[in-house]
Amino acid sequence: MSDWEAESDDESRGKRTLQEWKPSGPRSHAAHEVEGRTVVFRRGGGRSFRGGAGVAPTRDGEQSTWRCRGQEELGSRIGQPWRGGGAWENRRSSEPEPLCFHLDNSFIGTVIGRGGAKIRELEESSGSKIKIVNGEYESEVKIFGSDDNQNKAKRLIDELVDGYGERSEKDYRFGYRDSGRGLSDNTVTIGPPKPTINWASLRENKAKYEAMKWEDLPPIEKHFYKEAHTVASLTQEEVSNWRKENNNIICNDLHEGEKRPIPNPVRTFEEAFQQYPQIIATIKKVGFQTPTPIQSQAWPIILQGIDLIGIAQTGTGKTLAYLLPGFIHLDSQPIPKAERGGPGMLVLAPTRELALQVEAECAKYTYKGTKSICIYGGGDRKGQINLVNKGVDIVIATPGRLNDLQMNNFVNLKSITYLVLDEADRMLDMGFEPQIMKILIDVRPDRQTIMTSATWPDGVRRLAKSYLKNPMMVYVGTLDLAAVNTVGQNIIVIPEEEKRAYILHFIDSLKPNDKVIIFVGKKLVADDLSSDFSLQGIPVQSLHGNREQCDREQALDDFKKGKVRILVATDLASRGLDVEDITHVFNFDFPRNIEEYVHRIGRTGRAGRTGESITLVTRKDWRVAAELINILERANQEVPEELFLMAQRFEQNKIKRESERELTRPRGRWRKDY
Repeated sequence: MSDWEAESDDESRGKRTLQEWKPSGPRSHAAHEVEGRTVVFRRGGGRSFRGGAGVAPTRDGEQSTWRCRGQEELGSRIGQPWRGGGAWENRRSSEPEPLCFHLDNSFIGTVIGRGGAKIRELEESSGSKIKIVNGEYESEVKIFGSDDNQNKAKRLIDELVDGYGERSEKDYRFGYRDSGRGLSDNTVTIGPPKPTINWASLRENKAKYEAMKWEDLPPIEKHFYKEAHTVASLTQEEVSNWRKENNNIICNDLHEGEKRPIPNPVRTFEEAFQQYPQIIATIKKVGFQTPTPIQSQAWPIILQGIDLIGIAQTGTGKTLAYLLPGFIHLDSQPIPKAERGGPGMLVLAPTRELALQVEAECAKYTYKGTKSICIYGGGDRKGQINLVNKGVDIVIATPGRLNDLQMNNFVNLKSITYLVLDEADRMLDMGFEPQIMKILIDVRPDRQTIMTSATWPDGVRRLAKSYLKNPMMVYVGTLDLAAVNTVGQNIIVIPEEEKRAYILHFIDSLKPNDKVIIFVGKKLVADDLSSDFSLQGIPVQSLHGNREQCDREQALDDFKKGKVRILVATDLASRGLDVEDITHVFNFDFPRNIEEYVHRIGRTGRAGRTGESITLVTRKDWRVAAELINILERANQEVPEELFLMAQRFEQNKIKRESERELTRPRGRWRKDY
């Protein structure tokens, strides 16, 4: 309904009617001269009004009285022409025209701010009213108020956009005063145009500018390893046998030139950290007896300052493999911590839960007072910024939030000398590659980089080739996908409608000390299942991306401490979640791909324990049947006959579709007159 209502003279005391208006020509508004004033009717409700006349002709020549809705003093004079004044003074005569200019759409978010906070601040600071009209490529900004207030607001917006980055010169440098008729004669140009950027010249001189950017960097030290006598005395045959006995450790040097010798593995903590007794004492205090296979081979490589790609199954100790050498790296730099100007170690993790878990490991194995902070989306942004400004040594972060702080200059990444990309395959799956690329632009190129992953897809290979320099690769087991051999895998082929009855039967059969994660495919299903269990008096928690961060942390804490023994979760909990006493993993919905299946069942059977997984497979999951059979056979697990039949039907259906597609494919050149 329009902001203005029409009321005819002869029906002034009866029912009010809204007159229909149609433009008389191609123009978007019609103007009428009434009693020496101008009334402008705009399409879509007439939001523009100039003058104070209260009477305007309708299409059939009758006069209508127009009034402002909500004006009580005008409502008492129904039937009388409105003469202006009151709350609707003539804006043209009493207020200056708005200052208008165009702004590229990429800067509109900066001007508005989160929840409109920035535009409200601009209005309060300048005493003006700011209106933004969105366009396809650029938006029009209108500033209302006195000339001084308009100029002040314009200056504040200039400073804001200049501080954010380079503006669109064509759209933003051109301003004008709006008099209601589009562009007016008093067009003003605000500031001289900037010169055009010569991108070809910049690309040609890229190496020169890179050298200028990093020329003032402080020195960095990366080699801290002194090989123990017992390690150096190992023969090649002894090293080969030891690697084969410990989950078939395979090492490779990816150096493009002459290959370097692979360091011998360490078999005890003393052989790795004989010069660092404080680390040995901390490890013994926690209760570990010997290093895991990935740790035995990774520590000698990392302590020599060589970049590393670590590929190992979930639950094999990859976190500690990069964390302890990182502590030594930070403490042994030639520049004191107080003079570095920022953190020295950065760990990028795909999810908040994994980032918080790494932070907990840092606190557990603290070394010489190193300070760490976890930066993640959903947490207190202002509190995280304050902690960074107070000074930290280690930053554990998710890529999205760290990129936010980086772009706003809240964190200095040029001081980073030790970089870890944890669960790199998961970060790529979640679409974090653009944020990772932006983050690494500000990290010094001569850093030491560690990349860990549970799988070795093409995306991880590309990332490693781009951001690691002549790394060594250590993989435990095989580069092919494989599940941990400490987990018994049970596959149940079942109709979709019987899944809920089966899971209730499964929960009834659990022992008092059992602890289970139930994985589902959708957040809605997670809430639905947890609600059903709660109504039946079964203590349960749920974990998925739609829950508030405090609720997610509380759910995980309750599950770890045993307050609840059932956790219903999406694939958010499939990576890096370290709860050692999980006895069962229940896949209520089969995951989107076979890699996620391996990560899910890897939540049990950790730290030397055994576990059991139960997976419900329905007819819609037949596309992964062949890959699942391969995983089961390699782990020496029983394969149901129904799964073999499902894989055969899928393959036959695939061949049938391809043949049908081949038959329907047009042959030769299409003739229009055929």
